[in-house]
Amino acid sequence: MESPAPLGVLSRLYIYAIHGYVCEILFTATMDFAASGDWRFRGVTSIWALFIYGAAMLGVERMYLALRFHCGFIVRALLYTLWVYVCEFSSGCFLKGFGACPWDYSHYRYNYAGLVTLEYAPFWFLGCILLEKMLIWHTLRLRLDDKWEPL
Repeated sequence: MESPAPLGVLSRLYIYAIHGYVCEILFTATMDFAASGDWRFRGVTSIWALFIYGAAMLGVERMYLALRFHCGFIVRALLYTLWVYVCEFSSGCFLKGFGACPWDYSHYRYNYAGLVTLEYAPFWFLGCILLEKMLIWHTLRLRLDDKWEPL
């Protein structure tokens, strides 16, 4: 008996994109609540976030697979965080060229070009830890069985 096939890259991209999109909405709602006390928890994001998170998390997945036996967990998490900043900055530059960048960190003290800010580093670091330990680890173990039977 042949074992079910692992998820393909497009399925994993979809899972990572949706996960990042939802996490951003939750994060922005929480930050807005902390700043304003608004109980409506209005989270915001952009459709571009789907593509950015999906691609960035696939990159983290590749890094995880390449580094898991070669360097410690904290080093990996730091590298993932650096990768997130590279993705955020490069996608922000690209989108800014079209007048479509949905974020602006210019008002933060430690920002660079308004596209990234060091104030978010602890959140990105924690998010990368959760990404490896929960989402990537489980997503890589998902399998699709081609033998579907209706209930």
